[in-house]
Amino acid sequence: MNVLIVDDSRAMRMIVTRTLRQMAVAIDSITEAADGSEALPIVKAGKFDLIICDWNMPIMNGIDFLRERRKAGVATRFGFCTSEASPDMRILGMQAGAQFFVTKPFNADTFQFAMQAA
Repeated sequence: MNVLIVDDSRAMRMIVTRTLRQMAVAIDSITEAADGSEALPIVKAGKFDLIICDWNMPIMNGIDFLRERRKAGVATRFGFCTSEASPDMRILGMQAGAQFFVTKPFNADTFQFAMQAA
């Protein structure tokens, strides 16, 4: 599985990476980006099976990044990993094409449950 992690916090990208490895998910590669604008050309250049993205980021936030990807016809499995996930945000995210939400803080079990439920 090729994964793209988009989060403005380097530490959080490392935590998500570690969590994925704890889940014993077969990962071929993990690519990172600090925000949606940095992730756009990365997605165009590579093939990803899963995108895990923060909602609140500078320059281009997660929901705008997701909308851009869907508008371009990219149907890659997409999940938000965010500290803020109100019911309205969840509805907005799902309407835009997100398959799951993981709320920070999380552990491998809650992350895996969210991904499997999707």
